Amino acid sequence: MRRSERTRGSAAVGSQGARAVDYGQLTHPFTPQSVFSEDAVAAMHETALRVLEDLGIRFLLPEARAILAAAGCLADDDSQMVRIGRDVVAAALASAPSSFRLRAADSRHEQLYAPGRLLFGGSGGCPNATDAVRGRRPGCLNDFEEALKLQQHFDVIHILSPSAEPQDVPVNLRHYAMMRSQMLIGTKPFFVYARGRRQVADSFEMIRIGLGLDEADWQSGVWGKTVINSNSPRLIDIPMAEGIIDFARAGQMTIITPFCLAGAMAPVTVAGALILQHAEALACITLAQLARPGAPVSYGGFSSNVDMKSGAPAFGTPEHIKMQIGSGQLARLIGLPWRSAAGSAGNTADVQAATENIMGVWGALMANATLTIHSAGWLEGGLTFGYEKFILDIEALQTIAELCTRPDDSVAGMGYDAIAEVPPGGHFFATQHTMERYDRAFYAPLVADLSNFGTWTENGALTATERATGIWQRALAEFRPHAQSGEVAERLAPFIERRTSQGGAAPSD
Repeated sequence: MRRSERTRGSAAVGSQGARAVDYGQLTHPFTPQSVFSEDAVAAMHETALRVLEDLGIRFLLPEARAILAAAGCLADDDSQMVRIGRDVVAAALASAPSSFRLRAADSRHEQLYAPGRLLFGGSGGCPNATDAVRGRRPGCLNDFEEALKLQQHFDVIHILSPSAEPQDVPVNLRHYAMMRSQMLIGTKPFFVYARGRRQVADSFEMIRIGLGLDEADWQSGVWGKTVINSNSPRLIDIPMAEGIIDFARAGQMTIITPFCLAGAMAPVTVAGALILQHAEALACITLAQLARPGAPVSYGGFSSNVDMKSGAPAFGTPEHIKMQIGSGQLARLIGLPWRSAAGSAGNTADVQAATENIMGVWGALMANATLTIHSAGWLEGGLTFGYEKFILDIEALQTIAELCTRPDDSVAGMGYDAIAEVPPGGHFFATQHTMERYDRAFYAPLVADLSNFGTWTENGALTATERATGIWQRALAEFRPHAQSGEVAERLAPFIERRTSQGGAAPSD
């Protein structure tokens, strides 16, 4: 397996002095919070099992119904409904691993996916892109690749995500371009869209070819991950069911994530929405484990509420945060690592967008989410990837990452001698204690301007959003491909040429 050089992290742009940072491997610094009592969480799990047993889930894929029926579930092909017994669910949860390894082209970017770990991913699935220089536009391959470069640049982003959809590439060929770009640009864990069996198989093959993996390498951990969204309420469509089965059988990770918007696609109450989310997640986890016992699978929660005046989705709301914390409680009840999400409904990189995203990130922190997706760059409820928004969000993520390092509580760290050295009304600027630590004592802001009003005015009176433009521009200008990029491109070229000449692979209906 080929290894590549590690690219520069957050310290490469915007930090000062001798302070060195490494946000590549994070563990939650705080104990998880609770919004429901233990009895209430147990009752919610029990109610979700009742939903599966008595009401059922609609699976549009005949193969999925057949797999579930073979395990003793009650499947009806006419209605496409499947009722899943709690014994089948319990067996599936017993076989699902509680942790697994996320492999990467550079071993230093590999991650343990487990409860207690703290991973961040950028925004995903945005059909548009926007920045202060070029404006808002449909996403193209260049936007997709620039977003990957930004994700690779900042080490507080731990996995690669499809931030801007390359709509200038035909859908039957798009997965070739997206996988190729990931492998030439990034050395962090890859994503693979579950948009059809041929596309998934092609993507897996590209990873194996590009990285030179043999079968033992391929089976040594997760090389490709995907997000599985149910069509709430209680419906799993064909591409998603195929993705669950195919990823499980290949030993790759599915992140099972119902998208339950309270008041629209789920009950209007927090508890009701979480029960529906939990039932749908359990159904998909069960299918994955029946397809291959022990398949890596992540519980997922991306539930929030809608604006009851317009029906538009909302993020960073009190209800969103309560659902995040409740999701964490449910994930811990069943013993699985889990994914949450931040995001913003804001239309531009302003205080609304920043507040919504920060509240979502903080909710995931309180909930002890293993992975928080859409943590940087998400605008318009996922319709647009924002370059300035990405940089502003990185500042928030780096602040969270700083919390993962415990303060110095040694005798020297407590600073008694410094306190004794300074008389009442004095200052600590010139103490030995300060002089020994000043260049590494504090976080160096990426975007924030800590100068006074006069200095800020003399420097152009730039807002944080305006300063963010220069930061992403410098990061892209300084980007260099990893050492194995040329070799990977050569390996992939024959496969892509052959499959393209054969017409590619259309997504599933």
